Amino acid sequence: MDLKQLEYFVRVAELGSFTRAAIALNVAQPALSRQVRLLEVELRQNLLTRNGRGALPTEAGKLLLAHGRGILHQVARAREELGRVRGSLAGRVAVGLPTSLARLLTVPLIRAHQVELPDATLAISEGLSVPMQESLLAGRLDIAVLYNAQPSSDIDITPLLEEDLLLVQRRPSGLAEEPPPGPIALCELAQLPLVIPTRPNAIRMQVETELANLGYRLNIALEIDGVSAILDLVADGAGSAVLSRNAVASSIRPSAFTVRTITDPVLRTKICMATSAQRPTTLTQQATLALLQRTVQQVFKV
Repeated sequence: MDLKQLEYFVRVAELGSFTRAAIALNVAQPALSRQVRLLEVELRQNLLTRNGRGALPTEAGKLLLAHGRGILHQVARAREELGRVRGSLAGRVAVGLPTSLARLLTVPLIRAHQVELPDATLAISEGLSVPMQESLLAGRLDIAVLYNAQPSSDIDITPLLEEDLLLVQRRPSGLAEEPPPGPIALCELAQLPLVIPTRPNAIRMQVETELANLGYRLNIALEIDGVSAILDLVADGAGSAVLSRNAVASSIRPSAFTVRTITDPVLRTKICMATSAQRPTTLTQQATLALLQRTVQQVFKV
């Protein structure tokens, strides 16, 4: 069995599409299809059901997918063990970071990675928690930093830190020297038009649930996915937002906003590292996880 064909099949099965798999693998789609078809011919089994919406594994395909993940993982481990013989860990690790943390963590994480894992490649992307978790399960990410990740049989999570959620508003002109505004009760948020992400964004769901527990509903002015876009709209007067202090501090113009503590109850969001439970982590990924945890502790002094 050809390892390249096996890798191609696993990626198509995980992503559910030849097109997406070809992009992820950086190969031409006809070549990808041909290699997968050759694997099917060799095994004398149809491994994928092809339709207009993509490609789904057959029963035989599901069985091979389970074996294939293990085989490819063992090959990666063998390569890493050989790398250790010559004194280093190698391989590529794809890490997803939320936008509110990416600007704070990317540079120190890359610098530390270059020092401690010089023969490994680190790829960092920004995103929202739900799409990043989907990318983690699909194999596009090896590690994701997520907000309020729920325990699941699909992912393994390690807590990193907790952040207070704050009410973010446009700073009125002429108030640059004024003392910061005082706290605001959570129930008062129901009276404010909010610029907030769409469901199932982790922070959106948390705010919505806590308000519902008090018998209130969100007053939604706009639904926007993306921290930068939300802050731009708040600065333009479209409404208020509920974000972490780091989201504001890492923005282009933090002085354009005022932040208020939310009380009764205080809203705290949990941040964790996540890996796929379907694929055991490689040694290089384990080293990157430890490095990410140390970087967070250094940056946030936790």
